[in-house]
Amino acid sequence: MCLAIPAHVVELKADNLATVDIMGVTRDISLDLTPQATTGDYVLVHAGFAIEVVDETFALDTLELIRQFPGLVDAEGL
Repeated sequence: MCLAIPAHVVELKADNLATVDIMGVTRDISLDLTPQATTGDYVLVHAGFAIEVVDETFALDTLELIRQFPGLVDAEGL
């Protein structure tokens, strides 16, 4: 099973890339599939791509659920 995880867009970069915060860890991802995403948005990330822009409440609720399952979160917070 694959899991898309909510991430907060903290910086837009060149070539449709963005830096996102995922539970305290930053990663660079592609916005090719969600060109409407902007700084401050929450996106679902799967395999290095934002696949959908989501509502902040949905994102925060989902992250809280993920935190309730310690086996899903490794030492880096992911």
